[in-house]
Amino acid sequence: MRCSACRSLFVASLVAQTLGAASPTTIQLQSRVAPREATLRRRATNPVTLPLQDFFLGTDLQWFGNISVGTPPQNVSVVFDTGSSTLEFASTMCGSSCDSQVKFDYEASSTFVDKDKTTTITFSTGVGVDPVVGDNYQLTLREASDVVTVGGIKAKATTLYLVTKETAKFAIDPFSGIQGMSAQAQGFFAALVKQGLPSIFSLYITPEAVGGAELTIGGIDETKFNGSLTYAPNADQGSSTWSLTSPQIFVNGKTTSTLKKKRDVIFDSGTSNVLFDTTTTEAIYALISPEIKAHASEDGTYGIACSLIPTLPAVIDIGFTDENGKPFNLTIPSSELSVGPFADSPSTCQTLINAFDGLELVGGSLLKQYYSVWDVGAQRIGFAATGK
Repeated sequence: MRCSACRSLFVASLVAQTLGAASPTTIQLQSRVAPREATLRRRATNPVTLPLQDFFLGTDLQWFGNISVGTPPQNVSVVFDTGSSTLEFASTMCGSSCDSQVKFDYEASSTFVDKDKTTTITFSTGVGVDPVVGDNYQLTLREASDVVTVGGIKAKATTLYLVTKETAKFAIDPFSGIQGMSAQAQGFFAALVKQGLPSIFSLYITPEAVGGAELTIGGIDETKFNGSLTYAPNADQGSSTWSLTSPQIFVNGKTTSTLKKKRDVIFDSGTSNVLFDTTTTEAIYALISPEIKAHASEDGTYGIACSLIPTLPAVIDIGFTDENGKPFNLTIPSSELSVGPFADSPSTCQTLINAFDGLELVGGSLLKQYYSVWDVGAQRIGFAATGK
């Protein structure tokens, strides 16, 4: 998910209210950066692997898993979101707006500390594939700290944010919150790095039919992919944003002058679909089918008759350059073109790219095609084919 608060909190954004004093302290990792050839060396603490569940809704585009918070520990289900920086989840401070989620009972934790600071954050991308309109994805949060346990490893006095109010768009969520996994280690991840974990994590996110999705913190599960990893440098090093520079985009092997424009593409595991500016979005769709049209009732979305989806080749290759200067593509296959029918027009299927001027971003529809390694210490992202 993309939050409009600030780059050091959830994510960089376009519709912002800053957290100001509520922002957590960033722990700089320079002293812990290993040489590239030694990035995966085991340290004092072994890697932690967490199983992930697929939030389906017909899309296979959102994954979440469990951490524990408090003393005694309470399970909290969260999306591990590379487009966010902090930990926030539903709590008993929240009224009826959080009734769809399991609420953390802060009064039952002997290690809970209320910091008595409240803030509101607004997201520029939401859960699922619906577009953001105004403040329809918004959380009111209260800053606190408590013990966070991941895979049996405890991070004491971890800064977190309890949801005290949420907008109706969050009601469909089967998970309670979001754990940010940004390009600067913060919160529980920073604490685990301090305890000896390498400053990397890996994602294996799979369609529901395949299963076995997982997050590995502090290591790589080499059984989950084929061949070797291709690494590319983070385009915005020193910030919390994971992004790679793309020189061009191909659709079904073709490109245009618009698609040859150099752009920085954000990689966001908490966002389901793809966002490009309007000009780029329509240039991509023009190479797929002239029948793909803007859907008037949902600003920024596009659709086409569902009956036409199986007939359309829609292979999108986004070009990048690896850390050795060699070009490579990351591919979204034709099977991702439809993200399901519109509620107000069941015979029209929404297509995977939403127009959002000023933001270029790929989410689950691309990431589920690859095993990905997010190397905070070396500021790079690695990809390998999974053979799913």
